[in-house]
Amino acid sequence: MTLEQVKKELKGYKGRTIKIMEVCGTHTASIFKAGIRSILPAEIRLISGPGCPVCVTPSAYIDKLVEYSLKENHQVLTFGDMMKVRGSEYSLTQAKALGGQISYLYSPLQSLALAKQNPQTNYIFAAVGFETTAPLYAILLEEMEKEGIRNLKLLIAVKTIVPALSYLCEKEEIDGFLCPGHVSVIIGSKIYEPLAKKYQKPFVVTGFEGEHILASIYEIMTQLSTEEYRVKNLYTSAVKEEGNEKAFGAIMKYFEPCDAYWRGIGTIPGSGLRLREEFLKYDAGSEEAFAEETLPKGCSCTDVILGRIQPIECPAFGKRCTPMDALGPCMVSSEGACGIWYKNR
Repeated sequence: MTLEQVKKELKGYKGRTIKIMEVCGTHTASIFKAGIRSILPAEIRLISGPGCPVCVTPSAYIDKLVEYSLKENHQVLTFGDMMKVRGSEYSLTQAKALGGQISYLYSPLQSLALAKQNPQTNYIFAAVGFETTAPLYAILLEEMEKEGIRNLKLLIAVKTIVPALSYLCEKEEIDGFLCPGHVSVIIGSKIYEPLAKKYQKPFVVTGFEGEHILASIYEIMTQLSTEEYRVKNLYTSAVKEEGNEKAFGAIMKYFEPCDAYWRGIGTIPGSGLRLREEFLKYDAGSEEAFAEETLPKGCSCTDVILGRIQPIECPAFGKRCTPMDALGPCMVSSEGACGIWYKNR
């Protein structure tokens, strides 16, 4: 079937409303870039999911980083996305203005040189992310072990996507999933098969070009029509059935599964990674960086990341909540649904 035929088939759909979740923020951005929504009828509704790691990182974790940044002989190292996310009182940007020692890096491995050059400084790396960034943390830990670096530790808030998808299937009304492309490179496509079988829903692994996404939406609609639910990998150029076994093996060498708290959702069993006992000497107190919390009054991030509403359906969107003065975390990050919708409004 040609791309034009796919467009025609999708445009002509007149059945019940179908909710398809794109789990990762990069897909959300790609959908806007390609103008996908202008092609689809109102009955096919694309919704965002909890695939932005910064958005689901608890405020208590930010508070812990702020505390470290203001501590004598300590410096926090982080990705730039984390700088504007507010904790219970301050963001890292605000903490830096108060004198906090904070630097943002492009790669965790840059922290090795800093730690070696400044042995008198205790460095805390904000290890946030999903399975995509976890292999980098494993490599970092391997190098720390090899070089005997003891003045660099990780504050860990790494999430895993499959337990979150299971949670969504259990709690929310979603008809099909566009699986996260980058994460799937690491974990593979086969890992979604138990979900497709248990919940009788389509799980389609897709790339980031417009034609890839359209083909994947068509695949989901086809499966819903035939009631033959399965995993379909349409990103075979990057995603293998078993994933990147070497990278996944590196993750499992240093980390083990644990329960994790997702900001705006709550605790999802088995959805996090923590250091194995033999590597806890490199942990900066990650277990203390989580606490139950409620989002600010008027913030609809919970409903956005669970796919209940579109960002523009939040009363605060673009009014009380903007990237320059965000009410909730989904407006701050470049991968956050609200931030992406605001940029493309």
